[in-house]
Amino acid sequence: MSPIAAPDMLIPDVEDVVADARRHHNVAPPQDQTMVINMGPQHPSTHGVLRLVLEIDGESVVSLAPDIGYLHTGIEKTCEAKFYQQVVPLTDRIDYLCPMTNNLAYCLAVEKLLGLEIPERAQYLRVLLNELTRIQSHLVWLGTHAMDIGALTVFLYCFREREEILRIFENVAGQRMMTSYFRVGGLALEPPLDFYKQVEHFLKIMPDRITQYEDLLTGNPIWINRIKGVGYLSASDAIALGVTGPPLRASGVDWDLRRDMPYSGYEKFQFKVPVLNDGDVWARYMVRMDEMRESVKICQQALSGMPASGPITADAPKIILPEREKMKTQMEALIHHFKIVTEGFPVPAGEVFQAVESPRGEMGYYVVSDGTAKPYRVHMRNPSYATLQALETMCKGRLLADVVAVIGSIDIVLGEIDR
Repeated sequence: MSPIAAPDMLIPDVEDVVADARRHHNVAPPQDQTMVINMGPQHPSTHGVLRLVLEIDGESVVSLAPDIGYLHTGIEKTCEAKFYQQVVPLTDRIDYLCPMTNNLAYCLAVEKLLGLEIPERAQYLRVLLNELTRIQSHLVWLGTHAMDIGALTVFLYCFREREEILRIFENVAGQRMMTSYFRVGGLALEPPLDFYKQVEHFLKIMPDRITQYEDLLTGNPIWINRIKGVGYLSASDAIALGVTGPPLRASGVDWDLRRDMPYSGYEKFQFKVPVLNDGDVWARYMVRMDEMRESVKICQQALSGMPASGPITADAPKIILPEREKMKTQMEALIHHFKIVTEGFPVPAGEVFQAVESPRGEMGYYVVSDGTAKPYRVHMRNPSYATLQALETMCKGRLLADVVAVIGSIDIVLGEIDR
């Protein structure tokens, strides 16, 4: 009896992924001395459900092809079946590390179509919460990035401060992560009385905590050797590949939507945009560290400049749910509440694109209305999707261990890639 051949241990069609990548980059077919391996789609070092098909010669990367789609959620299509206000909880789940940033981008887009004027106090609160979101997102990035490279202590330090921010979010919105706190036309609820003291306490301690992180890493020779000169991305390549956010600014391109295309009152705030020219993993690390310091300054300005009183929603009774006391005591308010909840609110026909500066780069929402109470089309322009295509440019010719450092440095979230 003849022996049974061992089954192919490679994932089906893995060679096709490599071949497609090579044709795209005009690279010769794989040679006999190279090996094709899978990295992922299990979580360790791939920062989500990402599969990388790597061709390596010894330990040097010859080619790299990202293979996505393992987390596909269909959120964009789901938006078409929801009332405009019901889409907000879906935007939380696009990028679960910056839900309020997604809330803001979507709400601003719909508010443009509606022509709503947002009260100043609501704008200040939106900026404050978005910068807190930026800090907590960068804390997750720093902790996991350092752990990937072997610095375990930093992870515990970062999550200590992240817990403080999540407690603030839970206090103001009732949820730690999927907050759904922003609304088309303003905010969901008046902040609780102890909210501002809670934020002040965090802003007081945070600058020293950022210094602690840097004391552990910035002068550490192992950390320096693992990230300095690794994963180089030139300014021209970054622009050509659509890279935005900290990776773009770390390559020497001075561009930040908060300053250059301000929204939600950002033009009233004074802050620096950190830019470095090195274009490597080290530069991306330093840019984000400086960004956390600048976000603390923006939050302090938001607290000091915020009006002491005033509405947190626009004056639009047919769009904004009435206060619960009015809903229980006034017939007109009850009617508005009933119609908004059961029928939604119609949005004038048209299309709009609104972009904001998320912790990962340019987050854009393209919303099309056909005049009904449900969006005709909602499309998200996510920064991680564009940044991921720069991965091969940064990793080609580097060692296999460098791929881990480079993936961490671009700070991708697969939730927004596989939306």
